[in-house]
Amino acid sequence: MTISWFAMFRGDRDVSSHELERLTELIARTPGLANGLIYTPSTTSDPYLNDGPPPVLGLQLNFSEIADLEAALAKDGHLQALPELLAGAEGAQQAMLTRRFPVPDARFRTPPGDPHCTYLVAYEGEAEDKNVWLSYYIAHHPPIMARFPGIRQIEIATRIDWCGFLPFPRVDYLQRNKVVFDSPEALTAALNSPVRHEMRADFKNFPPFSGGNTHFPMLTRVVRATAKTPRRGGAP
Repeated sequence: MTISWFAMFRGDRDVSSHELERLTELIARTPGLANGLIYTPSTTSDPYLNDGPPPVLGLQLNFSEIADLEAALAKDGHLQALPELLAGAEGAQQAMLTRRFPVPDARFRTPPGDPHCTYLVAYEGEAEDKNVWLSYYIAHHPPIMARFPGIRQIEIATRIDWCGFLPFPRVDYLQRNKVVFDSPEALTAALNSPVRHEMRADFKNFPPFSGGNTHFPMLTRVVRATAKTPRRGGAP
């Protein structure tokens, strides 16, 4: 499992290529980072859903230890440079525990360095019984997702308590999850396959929840960590 920090930015403000370059450099230098993902808007066709324009920018920073995440988000942490870099962007943040699930073929077919495509999902409200909700979702939905043609990754993220001092508003979503494909075209093909109808049928069996959900297609760039991982315990 992984500790992930999510930040989603909305509004009319576009993120320039220069800002994306600076953002990539900042994320890559984050101490303790396992890897980072930068999401920018894409398009798809879903036979059941159209949740409107995607966020203008999304971030998912993954850490092996929560201490590394909290150090990066501390009052004097490395990521305190983010608000200035993204001045004027309207962001919301949440740290979560991320589970990854197996897929038949996880090898991306995109050329090295090219973005792949993610369908980002958020359940923003509350479950009548969180334990029942998560137990059902984790047991039933990923095996169906894994049958999507061309799927490369499945992740489900759930709530944790966490410390952090970036000024972006916090959200407390019940759950986030994502399915990842080589390209927007591959995502669209999957969403228009028979598996999508199986997903919708299973959705009708979910335990009670409120608050709705959103689904957004996002181009996804992977940021490789360049900083050394801090040592924890043991001899210096």
